[in-house]
Amino acid sequence: MHRPAGSEDAGFGTMTHKDLILAIDNGTQSLKVLLFDPEGTLRAQARVAFTPYFSARPGWAEQDPGVFWKALCEACRMLWQTPGVDRDRIAGAALTTQRGTVINVDREGRPLRPAILWLDQRKTYGLPPLQGVWGLLFKLLGLNRTVAYLQAEAEANWIQTHQPRIWKQTHKYLLLSGYLTYCLTGEFRDSIGCQVGYIPFDYKRLKWSAHWDWKWDALSMDPGLLPELVPPGTPLGRITERAFHQTGLPKGLPLIAAAADKACEVIGSGSMDPSTGCLSYGTTATINVTHDTYVEAIRLLPAYPSAVRGAHTIEVQIFRGFWMVHWFKEEFGYPECREAELAGVEAETLFDQMVADIPPGSMGLMLQPYWTPGLKMPGPEAKGAVIGFGDVHTRAHLYRSILEGLAYALREGKERIEKRTRVPIDRLRVSGGGSQSRVAMQVTADVFGIPTEKPALYETSGLGAAIDGAVGLGLHSDFRGAVKAMTRVGETFIPHMETHRLYDALYREVYKKMYANLKPLYRRIREITGYPG
Repeated sequence: MHRPAGSEDAGFGTMTHKDLILAIDNGTQSLKVLLFDPEGTLRAQARVAFTPYFSARPGWAEQDPGVFWKALCEACRMLWQTPGVDRDRIAGAALTTQRGTVINVDREGRPLRPAILWLDQRKTYGLPPLQGVWGLLFKLLGLNRTVAYLQAEAEANWIQTHQPRIWKQTHKYLLLSGYLTYCLTGEFRDSIGCQVGYIPFDYKRLKWSAHWDWKWDALSMDPGLLPELVPPGTPLGRITERAFHQTGLPKGLPLIAAAADKACEVIGSGSMDPSTGCLSYGTTATINVTHDTYVEAIRLLPAYPSAVRGAHTIEVQIFRGFWMVHWFKEEFGYPECREAELAGVEAETLFDQMVADIPPGSMGLMLQPYWTPGLKMPGPEAKGAVIGFGDVHTRAHLYRSILEGLAYALREGKERIEKRTRVPIDRLRVSGGGSQSRVAMQVTADVFGIPTEKPALYETSGLGAAIDGAVGLGLHSDFRGAVKAMTRVGETFIPHMETHRLYDALYREVYKKMYANLKPLYRRIREITGYPG
């Protein structure tokens, strides 16, 4: 049962016919606007694609912030042209975006430089280590390397070091969610649920770090540069007249705080507790659970804010994830790409057909998907590995081994989460582009050995934002009720237990031993070649 938006305790007036939520979903390659009702039905949508980024130098990934705003405006205008869309029924909007993309703006909210995207790989070496009590403490704990890594990765440090004039002119340092919130409302505010990145945020207490916290020194940042934060499901502001003229969104329409795209995917997939794991098969592959308590699945890597007010999303990620399918397509998939173009289908559909006759286990071909290393998972020296090649192996075996390797890596993440939460994960929900592959879904079920469900709606990130909006607008009284009412399972993949036993043996006796045995070789490769730096 839902209450009409605009009821007295919702605080937005008394027009009971306003019963739709507009979700804005700004991804890496496109922006979508999606219109949902309180039952989670997608009534209408519009999408504007854009080039993900440009690179002035190798490893850089930047974008003109105006590209995001123009895409939002164009998508809204497209939506209004959709037959049956009634703007007067929209009760409010909610916003979700890609994580970790940062924008420097002046006092009028105008960008001072291109946005630095989460894909950017630039680093700032040679920064002075922390001094005083924090410096001594980290030295005693042997964590100087960890702090130095975070300092090197922080975009703020790079801008301060290489573009000091830009930093001096910066009035606010915003994530993409904060920038679009300003464009829509004129307010320098952002959702707590969007705070993921190299910023002085206290992930445990879900607020900006205390003034004495070491993160301020590590980033040399003034608190005044950051926006005001509000919890998911609460108002960020209202659509301004300027935004109305550019987007067509009704002036005064409330914008409700949602969360970052991965957090929204979790609740949009229906995962509300630690026993339901949410796999995201996107550019970065992740496994997440929602938890009321702050728990680090990997020491010193934080649990991120949830799209549920006051909760956390415990996450383990494989940075390149289903990017590896794109890599395979670019490097080995020319025949399928050409055939797909002629047939008017996606190349990935043909890849599924290609591996139809490849047996589970890929005839012993084992892949570890560490094409991009991390600080703690698995480690900065890591490289990808494929072992077990023989003369029977083809491109099809390699492709299936990619799907299996990603599933192995995420199963390892599942076990890390279970060890820390002490709650068994007994079912999975899978979203993201990879969820459209039936082979990938069945491989996942077989590797994990538990039922693997695909949500009925593909747009789980947008749906998660709409759930936040529905709670904030009073269309549902709480998050649990909103998730129950607005999410549904589309298809369940049941594990084949004989196949699971084969995968289980390969996982335990081969995959889990690969990294430890290859680690010394990875280190020597790094020392000899200097890559990764």
